Amino acid sequence: MGQVAVIGGGAFGTAMACVLRRRGHDVVLWAREPEVVEAIDQARENRLFLRGVNLPEGIAATTEMAAAVRGADFVVLVPPAQHMRAVTSQLQPLLAPGTPVVSCSKGIERGTCALMSGVLGDTLPQAPLAILSGPSFAADIAVDRPAGVTLACADPVLGARLEDAIGSGRFRVYLSDDVVGAQIGGVMKNVMAIACGYVTGKGLGNSMRAMLVARGLAEAVDLGLALGARLETFLGLSGIGDIDLSCNSPQSRNMSLGMELGRGRTLAQVLGERITVQEGVHSASAIAELAARLGVDMPIAGLVDRVLNHGADPDRE
Repeated sequence: MGQVAVIGGGAFGTAMACVLRRRGHDVVLWAREPEVVEAIDQARENRLFLRGVNLPEGIAATTEMAAAVRGADFVVLVPPAQHMRAVTSQLQPLLAPGTPVVSCSKGIERGTCALMSGVLGDTLPQAPLAILSGPSFAADIAVDRPAGVTLACADPVLGARLEDAIGSGRFRVYLSDDVVGAQIGGVMKNVMAIACGYVTGKGLGNSMRAMLVARGLAEAVDLGLALGARLETFLGLSGIGDIDLSCNSPQSRNMSLGMELGRGRTLAQVLGERITVQEGVHSASAIAELAARLGVDMPIAGLVDRVLNHGADPDRE
């Protein structure tokens, strides 16, 4: 059908390459790590980040960003949120003007408190933007298990075009024009998953975890409304759908991190054993700062920030 570049060779970037290839596109995946590129090209597997998944034929990999985006009909961005600015600044001179970009990264930039749409507005002002977010574990969508996501785009014509290019019967895409709201749920679910994991690791029960999910959703809504999002967005896939998945499954990297903290391990010990990024760790401080700027009361997110970044003991708070 066309050519698509995927920028980011982690688990979700690799999984999206599988989704797009099954949709019929020729896919070129850019990864920073030479070992990832070598394994994909020679063994059809991303052994570093998505071990055990046999990738479809027709996915090429490269460490050369220019080669990845040359001739691309659109670009899917999947770097860690805290690296989005650096990666897309590198991408900017290589991308043909008017080439759409779809951001799948979930986070708020530390320091600026910018959503990914804000970062991309700075670094890729010439690129029409869409946001893809929703409950979709990489391990599931890579092997074609059913999932549904929100695709948020301010331009309805472009949104419909991207919906057709990405979506399928087993990877359902639902259009929205609430670009801000679609991002807030994806940010908050990572922070809330750490809190829910802590409760689970401490053995405090499912009732408390359910309370955290409900109150965390309320905090996400308050933050989103303060930024101009719409309430109904948080009742959909990129809101409660994403929060439910990440806060109820140890398969979530953020929830599993919280579980280890609840069992008494330190953040440094847990992170020292992992090669993947736990976005909630980085986003917690940015959410707390953004909430303070906006005057939004977010006690759960604030506590997660204090525990992760300021040495607070959650059992004494």
